[in-house]
Amino acid sequence: MLRSKRFRNNWILILIISSIPGLIFGGVIYWLAGDRLENELLQMHNKQIQQRAANINEQFSYLETSVVHWAFDPNFNYSLASLSLSRDFEIVRDITKTLNIMKGSNPLAKATELYLEGQSPVRFHPDYEALMDAAQIERYRQLLSNDNKVFWLERTLQPEFSSENIFTFAIKIPQTELNPYGVIVASLDTMKIANLLQTLTPYHDGSTFLLQENGVQLFSSSGKEQPSQLEEVLRHQVLASKAKSGSFLFDWNRTTYTVSFGTMSRINTEWTYVSASPISAITKPVVFISQLILTLSIAMLLLALVLSWLASKRIYSPIAQLVSMLTGNTAISALGKEQNDDFKLIEKEWLHLTRESMSLQNKLEQQLPHLKEGFLLQLVQGYLYSYSEQALLERMRNFGWSVDNQQYAVFYIHLSGFKKLEGRFSPGDEGLVTFAAANITMELATSRFEQAEVINFHDLSVGLLIFMPEGTEQREMLRTFSQELMQAIHHVLHMYVSVTIGSTSSSIVHVPSRFEEATLASSRRRYENRNLLIDLESPDENDKQPSEIHYPFALEREIIQSLRTGQKDEANQLIRIFLEELIERGAKVIDIHQGMLQLLGSILHAIRLAGLDPNRIFHSVNLYEQLMQIGDPQKIIAWFHNEVVSPCMMELESRSDAQVKKTVETAMVYLQNNYMKEISLDSCADYAGTNTVALSKAFKQVTGKNFIDYLTELRIEKAKELLRDTDLKINDIAEKAGYQPSYFNRIFKKQEGVTPSQYREFHRNE
Repeated sequence: MLRSKRFRNNWILILIISSIPGLIFGGVIYWLAGDRLENELLQMHNKQIQQRAANINEQFSYLETSVVHWAFDPNFNYSLASLSLSRDFEIVRDITKTLNIMKGSNPLAKATELYLEGQSPVRFHPDYEALMDAAQIERYRQLLSNDNKVFWLERTLQPEFSSENIFTFAIKIPQTELNPYGVIVASLDTMKIANLLQTLTPYHDGSTFLLQENGVQLFSSSGKEQPSQLEEVLRHQVLASKAKSGSFLFDWNRTTYTVSFGTMSRINTEWTYVSASPISAITKPVVFISQLILTLSIAMLLLALVLSWLASKRIYSPIAQLVSMLTGNTAISALGKEQNDDFKLIEKEWLHLTRESMSLQNKLEQQLPHLKEGFLLQLVQGYLYSYSEQALLERMRNFGWSVDNQQYAVFYIHLSGFKKLEGRFSPGDEGLVTFAAANITMELATSRFEQAEVINFHDLSVGLLIFMPEGTEQREMLRTFSQELMQAIHHVLHMYVSVTIGSTSSSIVHVPSRFEEATLASSRRRYENRNLLIDLESPDENDKQPSEIHYPFALEREIIQSLRTGQKDEANQLIRIFLEELIERGAKVIDIHQGMLQLLGSILHAIRLAGLDPNRIFHSVNLYEQLMQIGDPQKIIAWFHNEVVSPCMMELESRSDAQVKKTVETAMVYLQNNYMKEISLDSCADYAGTNTVALSKAFKQVTGKNFIDYLTELRIEKAKELLRDTDLKINDIAEKAGYQPSYFNRIFKKQEGVTPSQYREFHRNE
């Protein structure tokens, strides 16, 4: 809905007034609650880190105490220096069991081992084994030479002690002697220590690690040996502070961490723990509260927006309804300066709508002829069959026709002889010629009748619907008008015109059937080079008599034979003669179409028999449909030449050898001239200048039939012509066809299904 500037100003003012209390309340709550909660959460986090660090310190203290306690076990007295495997195997078993118990009683211990110095150094790991590797023995002797009896082995010394990078706690035995002869080594489980350190970082992000007294990193909560970039930077920060414990905030990769560190006292050394956690994870509750406050503030703002809009709408409602009704969905920015004045806006939109209404009225008047023509086209073609009489009459009244007490006459006008206009029109100008004929028809009809409408079919045919008052007999006037129309079109376009006058109808719903009758009657007219008038209410007596049309089978065979032998010019000439013979025998339009369709089917059948694919030759085009669309004889001949004969010849030339076709053509000519004589494959091959095998193969390749079948078909066709057209006796016909009378009857019945006598009787009774 459109609003003026005055409406928007009032709406914004009400919105601001209603939103100020909520904004102030939300801001104060966010500032007070958010800041205080954040500080308390940080302090609570630091206390938790200190408590958990004390717990981890107790875990390491327990490990130290346990190992020292076991070092005073009686199994590790001075007598171990003279241990013999063969003699003291029970002591060896007890030591192994003790080492396993030591490992199992300390959660952080990964392995415990005992090294004994002597003439033959041995190691319990935890099983007994004699050490032979001098380098390995030297590493254990370095442990015995340490100044302290109990000590943690620094991380940097690990490669010298073991092939694995592990952390160990060592104690010399016996503790009561000044010169120890052995050492107990407890190796720590790095992954368990990493899991333990993760308790100092209770969030997914952040890191916790331990530092030796020399600043080297011992363990990390990530379990990785190499420190990450964050851990390395934090290590330098903590060492640079030179403080024993404390906390600080640290920014890294756009994230702020709270860092807590402190010391753990170990035997003969001191460790430093460092824990870094992202503030965002710690202050997550504060963020939630902040988001809740923000959401509530936005909800209150939206509520204020809705309430202010409702109040403004109520105030502005009367004018808004009028403006909305006039402007519709037009944007206010497109309405010009008048948007600040509602009444000027109303005036402007009213004038705009008035001009638009006049423009639409003019466009409707311009398009009305096209709408009327489209309606008539649907009517005569039967697309409006579902409409009742009253519905059709109402639609016609809307188009401006006077349909009360009227009767209707339909005309179907067809033009022929377009091929003779090549000097004036070019192929493809059929629509232009039809348009000219429609204009002539319309001009002449409007001068003779009060209401007449022309339907242009754009295919050299025109429809005409004439309105006449009921009760008047104007049939003679319709015939006179048709004669004048034929003469006018023929005079202007130099084409022959056939006009079919349909039966008169007093009901509009019967017009489609009347027009269909006129179209069908036009298709049954004879092909004649003259103007033709057909009146369905006064038909010509000659048109009532069905004419018998003989299909020229002989010409069809000659056309197919010329196609098989590659004689393109002869095939085109024979097709012309074929069509002319149909016309000379009085064939009607529908007969011409049926005859040419049958010829097309025979040609396609012959192409298949020759082993060719019509779909590939003609590119899967529907040749039957194309042929049915052509009404002019000259165009039919040209279509056969361009669309049927030429592609077929091109295919034959690409697939057949010229010499083979010439040989077969020579043999065919010989058979045509001598079929009534004794003919064999040998005699025919001698005449053609080849051998029987080559002739038989070439005959099958070119004609699609073998030699005997072709000769039999030729003789039977000649015999059928004699049976139909002459009164010769059956025996005489048999001899003229090249057969013995007794054999002729059998072969004829085998080929045709009836005897020669029955065939003659059947055709004479047609």
